[in-house]
Amino acid sequence: MSQESTTPETNSEQELDTQSPVNSEVTEEVTQDEGSEEQKLIGELQQQVLDLKDQVLRAHAEMENIRRRSQEEVSKARKFGTESFAESLIPVKDSLEAALAVENQALETLKEGMETTLRQLVSAFERNQLKEIAPATGDKFDPNVHQAISSVLNAEVEANAVVQTLQKGYTIAERVLRPALVIVSAG
Repeated sequence: MSQESTTPETNSEQELDTQSPVNSEVTEEVTQDEGSEEQKLIGELQQQVLDLKDQVLRAHAEMENIRRRSQEEVSKARKFGTESFAESLIPVKDSLEAALAVENQALETLKEGMETTLRQLVSAFERNQLKEIAPATGDKFDPNVHQAISSVLNAEVEANAVVQTLQKGYTIAERVLRPALVIVSAG
């Protein structure tokens, strides 16, 4: 019985041995085919990684350029933002210098020159959206545009209303530059 039992095993080993060279060649071909496909896939993936790295570098460079350009534009806006307003004030300065250059002026002539200069200044303010805050007596006190210096008892004016304006305030484009200094009624 031992012969019978060894015979089938021996036969199966012999079969394997006879098929082994053929199987190894087929296995090598399959492995080479798989290897070449894997190599091809690895190459494609490496190319994709390189392309993505390039895209990231380009995007980073573009962001840096945008940031730099934005900083330059902000710097120019700050530097030249007052240009229009300054151009509006030049004629006012010219008028004041011309008035001071004339000696022995009559009081009436000096007054006319000052009124003309004031009109030029008001015109410059209007062109640049600079507006006065000049509350009248009895106007309601607004803490957003008024600054109360003191409070007085005044029966003629209701409580929390302006009694007197000590100094005009100014806004530019709806933003307060300087609040109007006022005295407020206590009631």
